[in-house]
Amino acid sequence: MPDQIVVFVTCGSAAEARRIGRVLVERKAAACVSIFQSPVESIYRWKGAVKTAREYLVMIKTSRKQFAALRKTVQSLHSYDVPEIIALPIVKGSRDYLAWLSESVRPLKK
Repeated sequence: MPDQIVVFVTCGSAAEARRIGRVLVERKAAACVSIFQSPVESIYRWKGAVKTAREYLVMIKTSRKQFAALRKTVQSLHSYDVPEIIALPIVKGSRDYLAWLSESVRPLKK
């Protein structure tokens, strides 16, 4: 199984999604962040009540090794008390794309 993962995060605004995405890529915690520009409707249980919200879905391509840094960054920048941060493995993919992804999240050599 490749080392690469896709992480999903939902944000309360497009601006918040862009800010988080830019920081993740700048810090090399993510190779690419895709923001779905049309809001999604989320239905969820929070503090005993069923709620709905319009949110922006963010799809983040990274590696398992970068997940802890990514999670910490998202939590520090996110407006939610408990932001959605879930990771799914990339089972297969284009060899060239997966190589680019791995290289993009690797710290610069000194």
